[in-house]
Amino acid sequence: MESWITDIMEQYGYFGILLMIALENLFPPIPSEVILTFGGFMTTYTNLTPVGVIIVATLGSLIGAIILYIIGRLLGVERLERIIDRWGKVLRVKKEDVRKADAWFDKYGYWAVLLCRMVPLIRSLISLPAGMSGMKFVPFLFFTTIGTLIWNTILVSVGTAVGGNWNEIVEFMDVYSNIVYAIIALVALVILYLYIRRAKKF
Repeated sequence: MESWITDIMEQYGYFGILLMIALENLFPPIPSEVILTFGGFMTTYTNLTPVGVIIVATLGSLIGAIILYIIGRLLGVERLERIIDRWGKVLRVKKEDVRKADAWFDKYGYWAVLLCRMVPLIRSLISLPAGMSGMKFVPFLFFTTIGTLIWNTILVSVGTAVGGNWNEIVEFMDVYSNIVYAIIALVALVILYLYIRRAKKF
């Protein structure tokens, strides 16, 4: 996958970076670390500039985030509750759980969007609950832009600084990503365990 990404970026320049980052937001398995650090490296031997790469990467990220936000708005909490009505016993989830999660997001959603835009995997998926909770679009876009800009600036700048050694940064980011994935999996297992234990009491 890495060679396919870098080939498109080298062939299409700024447009290739924008396209890859937009896809990365829609399909999290595509690694933004490769796109951004390699984009930074490209500024050392092409006519691309670090500022230009950061701008198009941020624009591509926003395109992907807005699409997921719209999907979340179309799904909505009420539709999710109807799904819970039908499959709740199988999933061991109740409407109250959905409402609690929605209330939490209403309270902390803006900060969640900002911080999660700098966390692998979650950085893309956070747009869905933002849309589902009915978060106002302008604040969503603002916090998404800030978080995305920070993430993109750091990785593009690092890619520019290390040049041909950009792969070493990707390897380091892979370790970071694996740690995050492990934490997410652990939290998911704990939540699943608590749901099952609570369901057995009723």
